[in-house]
Amino acid sequence: MSSSGRGDIPASGAIRSFDFPLVNRERLDNGLQLCCVRVPRIPIVTASLVLDAGEGIVGHSRAGLAVLTGDSLEGGTAIRSGADLAEALETIGAGLSIATGWDATTMSVSCVADRLAEAMELLAEVVLQPTFPADEVERIRGQRLAAIQQRKMDPASIATDVARTETYDDGSPYGRPLGGTHDSVTSLSSDSIAGFVEARYRPEGSGLVVVGDVDVDHVRALADRNFGNWSGEVPQVNEINTQPRAKKRRMVVVQRPNAVQSEIRMGHVGQPRSTSDYFPLIVLNVILGGAFTSRLNLNLREKHGFTYGIRSQFSFRRGPGPWTISTAVATEVTAAAVREAVSEVENLLHEGPTDEEVEAARDYIAGVFPLRLETTAQIASRIAELLIYDLPDDYHSTYRDRVLNVTREQAMEAAYRCLRPSEMTVVIGGDAEQIQTPLEELGWAPLKIERPS
Repeated sequence: MSSSGRGDIPASGAIRSFDFPLVNRERLDNGLQLCCVRVPRIPIVTASLVLDAGEGIVGHSRAGLAVLTGDSLEGGTAIRSGADLAEALETIGAGLSIATGWDATTMSVSCVADRLAEAMELLAEVVLQPTFPADEVERIRGQRLAAIQQRKMDPASIATDVARTETYDDGSPYGRPLGGTHDSVTSLSSDSIAGFVEARYRPEGSGLVVVGDVDVDHVRALADRNFGNWSGEVPQVNEINTQPRAKKRRMVVVQRPNAVQSEIRMGHVGQPRSTSDYFPLIVLNVILGGAFTSRLNLNLREKHGFTYGIRSQFSFRRGPGPWTISTAVATEVTAAAVREAVSEVENLLHEGPTDEEVEAARDYIAGVFPLRLETTAQIASRIAELLIYDLPDDYHSTYRDRVLNVTREQAMEAAYRCLRPSEMTVVIGGDAEQIQTPLEELGWAPLKIERPS
């Protein structure tokens, strides 16, 4: 047995060597950053345009605007209709994907290397010449509203959304769903979307990432040809409000009459991506709830049989995203599951992780890192992080070494600074009539009961 009284941790295997490809970075005259990464022997090239146009900068009244804008970009350009654009991409065997998160919007096109010039031209057309036809926007908005309505019918989504709202202050964008609310999305129009593009889709603050078996000079020429005349600076925005709703323990039950299971979400405001504790925290999280052999899973799943799985997560963003523990359990063991989860967090703070746990977590993170970099799209996504979070070009080259150098003492110090069980908010979606009394008997926090809208 380990010193923590837990089962023996499997011995770590040898960490295979891995070299992250060299990042060639330069800046075009208009301020657009160009990152070219040559990866030989992979036939597919990925070009990703990373824009400083995430949902985190959008005010409450227009929540979901960045997401709806990204969704609408394939609706047509000044040159082609949406259908014609899809056909042009298909003709060259290219795939276009657009993803909007809290910190950025990323448009990516993947194709065989000898069609890169055509694919880059289409990518530029989408971002520089969108038209946002009213009928297309209305269709896409309808899809977004349907997704919002679907979340209101899904117990897991309800618990997640309420937990987010209960964790952050009313003025924080992180307290709302990424895609906005029914009221905010309903208020958006083609003009709203066009205005957002005009304000935020600018070369300054944006980056073009090209990954594949390509020539750097050729990529630079394509970037100049397609994006060189793009102009404009991104306006400054106010710092994102990430204040917590309250710095004390709180418990909220979202009433679901006759529910046979409870969705549990617990946590508090976490840390930004820029935190100096980033590497100790990702190691610590694997130990607590980021792997099958984590403390939370060994307790609630293996020891007590409360759940099929439980996980903890730091959502690292420009601002402090949430730290969350998530699981689902049978109604009758809800209070016991909450008790055990909180107990594991407190024990980790009191005892700290063992040397064996730290070593196993380090090896796991370092071992899976190359497995998530097997395609040009995966590598491009990692390079995009350099631009979004202002990280150095060699960041991923040194990533595994920095993970493997995390010590038990560093993990403990990060836990003391960043885990605050006395400030945790617990949200439970379940049958209040059955779980209220057992939860109150915990004496853990004041209990509030809500009924979903």
